[in-house]
Parts: sequence; C-alpha cells; structure tokens
Amino acid sequence: MKGKKVTDFDLAKDKPSDDELLAHLLGSTGNLRAPSLRAGKVLLVGFNEDVYDEVLG
Repeated sequence: MKGKKVTDFDLAKDKPSDDELLAHLLGSTGNLRAPSLRAGKVLLVGFNEDVYDEVLG
C-alpha cells in the first residue's frame, strides 16, 4: 500500500549520507517527492496521515 512506509532521520544524531538522503527525497524523475511540507525543523516528504497528525496536531 502506498504512503505507509515512514523513515525518520535525525540529522543531529545520525546524519545519513547525501546519496541516502536524496534517495528518500527525490522521485524517479529527480524532482522532490510530493507532497513536501516543512513544519519548523521537520521536513515531511510524501504523505502519511498518522505522521501529519502527529507533527501538525
């Protein structure tokens, strides 16, 4: 089912390589995956209703 996988990166504690991070942020065309939303220090890429509810309240 699409939109169910959640990957959490803590850039302050365990920064992934640039290639690993880009693999999660960019789609097959090289564009930023949609939807993308920045809420404070949190960047949400893609859609997962549970995560949006948690971050946005």
